[in-house]
Amino acid sequence: MEKNWWKESVVYQIYPRSFCDSNSDGIGDLNGIRSKLDYLHELGINVIWLSPVYKSPNDDNGYDISDYQDIMDEFGTLDDFDRLLEEAHALGIKIVMDLVVNHTSDEHPWFVESRSSKNNDKRDFYIWREGKDGGTPNNWGSCFSGSAWEYDEKTGMYYLHCFSKKQPDLNWDNPRVRDEVFSMMTWWCEKGIDGFRMDVISMISKVEGLPDGKIEGNSGFGGLENTTNGPHVHEYLQEMNRRVLSKYDIMTVGECAGVTIEEAKKYASLDGKELNMVFQFEHVGLDYDEHGKWSDRRFDLKELKANLSKWQNELEGKAWNSLFWDNHDQPRIASRLGDESPISAKAVATVLHFMKGTPYIYQGEELGMTNCRFGKIENCRDIEEINAYKDLVGSGKMTAGDMMAGIEAKGRDNARTPMQWDATENAGFTTGKPWIMVNPNYKEINAEAELKDKNSVFHYYKKLVALRRRSEWSDLIVYGRYRLLDTDSSEIFSYTRELDGRKIFVLCNLTDKEVGYKSEFVKEKSLLVSNYKDAYLRDSMTLKPWFAAVWEV
Repeated sequence: MEKNWWKESVVYQIYPRSFCDSNSDGIGDLNGIRSKLDYLHELGINVIWLSPVYKSPNDDNGYDISDYQDIMDEFGTLDDFDRLLEEAHALGIKIVMDLVVNHTSDEHPWFVESRSSKNNDKRDFYIWREGKDGGTPNNWGSCFSGSAWEYDEKTGMYYLHCFSKKQPDLNWDNPRVRDEVFSMMTWWCEKGIDGFRMDVISMISKVEGLPDGKIEGNSGFGGLENTTNGPHVHEYLQEMNRRVLSKYDIMTVGECAGVTIEEAKKYASLDGKELNMVFQFEHVGLDYDEHGKWSDRRFDLKELKANLSKWQNELEGKAWNSLFWDNHDQPRIASRLGDESPISAKAVATVLHFMKGTPYIYQGEELGMTNCRFGKIENCRDIEEINAYKDLVGSGKMTAGDMMAGIEAKGRDNARTPMQWDATENAGFTTGKPWIMVNPNYKEINAEAELKDKNSVFHYYKKLVALRRRSEWSDLIVYGRYRLLDTDSSEIFSYTRELDGRKIFVLCNLTDKEVGYKSEFVKEKSLLVSNYKDAYLRDSMTLKPWFAAVWEV
């Protein structure tokens, strides 16, 4: 196994709008992030992934970009960014940017020109089509509800938007689009950034001819199969690698909706022709139901273990895994898989952080932050939630109560409530009015209290990070082979990692009750970590609720 710094890293994702506000306008910013670098250094992470900070009208919280080479006014200036990069590097922390190039904002100069006339020089930068039979060009649906086509009166044609109508899709089949994107990426690399997380990068190549898709569920619209993992996606990423990525020592991770294991082996092949790793989303779709994500259904542990283990085993020696529970698009894992107690947050973390791959911590996850009880749709800010509420409640497919329960269980705003720094008003996030409500439990769950408490979730995460990055077991944790144990248990998640004759055993009870357990290992060499004081390995044990321990055996 070839060693690389990005395999041995632990990444911390920051959602800038909700992290720390330095100027009291209720919105987090770059100087707020800079003020918390010592906190991140204390946690021990060595890479920050910044959600988009580029100029944007904010229809989709910065994922609609109007200028790739400038900073959103609310977040600061390019000078502020340069200072953040310099101070992070001084602490040994790298910064990975969010690259959003499947689409731009409709306020980007390219699109303003593109829609101005049919013969404009930039018309072919986007995907324009004539209507069909008095309607849209095909039956594709937007990921944010409704049709993926928007009619533009000025030129009498439709443009494609797989997300919001203010996020028109770029036409990657046009080599001039690729030239512009690669030039912009090079500009950021020359600035000194350390990599890219690539938003919905599996969607940059659409099926040729744009045929109707299979209608999914009861939406009436075609599915994603024609917009993901398209015919030229690997060709375009290999071109990106040749022209930009291979020239710098950077880390790349692709967000790949709809990716299969076979596709992931291409995107993240160890031959280094495309990306270092991908985000796949199979495991975070396992608790969906007939309404998709809008339900409070819980994970089935056997199904979850089988899925995560499939990715561990089938990418072994072929591609690299990225490991995550939380991000800006997912609810809080302390609520989703745990029971919101600190002991369960530690157990859930243990499961993830000893797997093979690069782990990602989302802001507040290291504190055990939980989902928020929003109460009513007026307290929500996410365009996906608001559109789905209008669609499903308005059509009578769901009651308002059931839909709010689904939002409070799976909605994206759960991850976007402000970071909980202390017990003062607004959780120490801002002295202004926060752009989104603060989770009311900030007086119990906050960084200031957890830094003082050596038994806190924060200090447990700090230990997990140190074990992976700076311990006698680091190579084993990063590079060892994975083997799932107790496959038929719906209570226990256990596995081993093995390298060069050394082995660690990870044992977690993911329930709120005691569970009897018979172990194939009868004695430990050493205890690496546990969320209980008395974590002795025996062949016959009674595991306390949410028990987690890792031993060398």
